[in-house]
Amino acid sequence: MSSSILLSHPLSPHLHLPKPKLRPSAASKLSNFELRNVALNSRSTGAAPRRLGNLVVARVAETEAERGEASPSPSPLVGEDSAEFVLSEQKVSSWVYFTVVLGVVLYVLDVVWIDNSTGFGKAFVDAVSSVSGSPEVAMLALVAIFALVHSGLASLRDAGEKLIGERAFRVLFAGVSLPLAVTTVVYFINHRYDGVQLWQLQEVAAVDKPKMHLWETGIMRITRHPQMVGQVIWCLAHTIWIGNSVTAAASVGLIAHHLFGVWNGDRRLAIRYGEAFEAVKSRTSVIPFAAILDGRQKLPEDYYKEYLRLPYISITALTLGAYFAHPLMQAASSGLHW
Repeated sequence: MSSSILLSHPLSPHLHLPKPKLRPSAASKLSNFELRNVALNSRSTGAAPRRLGNLVVARVAETEAERGEASPSPSPLVGEDSAEFVLSEQKVSSWVYFTVVLGVVLYVLDVVWIDNSTGFGKAFVDAVSSVSGSPEVAMLALVAIFALVHSGLASLRDAGEKLIGERAFRVLFAGVSLPLAVTTVVYFINHRYDGVQLWQLQEVAAVDKPKMHLWETGIMRITRHPQMVGQVIWCLAHTIWIGNSVTAAASVGLIAHHLFGVWNGDRRLAIRYGEAFEAVKSRTSVIPFAAILDGRQKLPEDYYKEYLRLPYISITALTLGAYFAHPLMQAASSGLHW
């Protein structure tokens, strides 16, 4: 009799299957997420599952597709539940620690980089700008430097974490990337109306340990790379509206960086999670809604509940806050004279 190991579906609370029989040495290494996502089929022989990266992946000897039967429900999750936030599992001490660290980082960033009297930010911008008198070249150079450092360090994450630890590498990653990101944004704000006007549309209308996650629900059902999609939308909107060469240069650089990030991100996930990532990849898409339209992604009936979570609500609030704070951002940037 064929046997199979199935992954339990967190969106199907009525599915009750016997617990897996794992060797103590293997079970002790599994996270809570992994343990609750492994169950045995009623026909299982009790064989131990095979681990790929940080997830347990099912061996399915006889699939519904092979039997020619249509699945009445979405495929069991292999990746993690996106934006899962359980208030009871949060520690006040962790949030206090995060707040203190964030405050220290922002203070150091201001003193070492932003403040023109003590920081190196203006000197860095002047050095990049001196390569060419063109603001377009400077804009592309700033984006390229940020992209090289940001994506380069991301690619070295596994090796770096083994060398200095997860938290230390995260501090290094943020400490190098954040000043470059701030510089690029400030330079764009201050020079967004420089360069050659290509067209004119304005007059037409008035705390836990860092972990590389394999998300599968929520926005991942729409697109596997939501940050890239959002950045492309931002670039197209700003370029069409402002319509000059500096904005076009910034958009070309940012879109190129994020397209590289799509490839590099998938590559890193494939290395870490192996077949688990391939399973997630097979039922998600880079282009928004593509997997849903071609039938690879089956939305659960209550899929909207995946968005009614604190992380999504917080991101929405921060996005709206950033939009309404544009005048403050422009005033602060102009005061730096970068």
